[in-house]
Amino acid sequence: MKTVILAGGFGTRIREESVDKPKPMVEIGNMPILNHIIKIYKYWGHKDFIICLGYKGQIIKEYFQDYYLNNADMKVEIVPPMFSEISFEAINEERCQVILSDTGETTQTGGRIKRVQKYINNERFMATYGDGLTDANINDVIKFHEKSKTLATVLAVDASSKFGETEINDEGIVTQYKEKLSDGRYINGGFFVLEPEIFKYIHDDNTSWETNCLPELVKDKQLSAYKHNGFWKCMDSIKDKEELCKMWDSGKAPWKLW
Repeated sequence: MKTVILAGGFGTRIREESVDKPKPMVEIGNMPILNHIIKIYKYWGHKDFIICLGYKGQIIKEYFQDYYLNNADMKVEIVPPMFSEISFEAINEERCQVILSDTGETTQTGGRIKRVQKYINNERFMATYGDGLTDANINDVIKFHEKSKTLATVLAVDASSKFGETEINDEGIVTQYKEKLSDGRYINGGFFVLEPEIFKYIHDDNTSWETNCLPELVKDKQLSAYKHNGFWKCMDSIKDKEELCKMWDSGKAPWKLW
């Protein structure tokens, strides 16, 4: 199953870091948060990714182009007088595929998903943002989605937040979605399982997944919510980044399942 990662936004709320690079390339430890997210999915056996690029997307392309240079130990043998020989130590990682797709600098989140429809092949897929981390069992979310029979399932996290709030009935169907509100109830955790029929809810580049698509899915009773009471955190500010770095440096990062 393919995983779409939205990595094209401007990251204005973490401008101190994103002025020179896209937000998903902000590092936790010595690794971009984007790679943390990929490793979470790979841990659960999902190794086929589509990354939606936008703002400073070339930096993300260069990172993956030079993946070994960025992540492996490098050995250089200097051979005077003319050249040197470079080799890399093997990386202890499973093979995966990453498609890097330019989805436009100003395209909205729904529009970005629509732009990579050609890579989905009319199959079920997953989607997430390039700034959120969790220890949720991704495969359990997929199983829940299969039983729900809805077009979309969202990971709903129990946290007080400034992000979209959801109300969920006993069957796990979202009955109300409010963007940018919260009173401590379940919120949109940003990890989705989606059927290809969701593309009919996306009209063009100006369609927002959060403010246009999700409310329409709720109206049609086509959005389910998998409740997760474990770890979840979005890197929305410098403070969030610092907190995530402290967890990583302490060796107690809850999302580090690999």
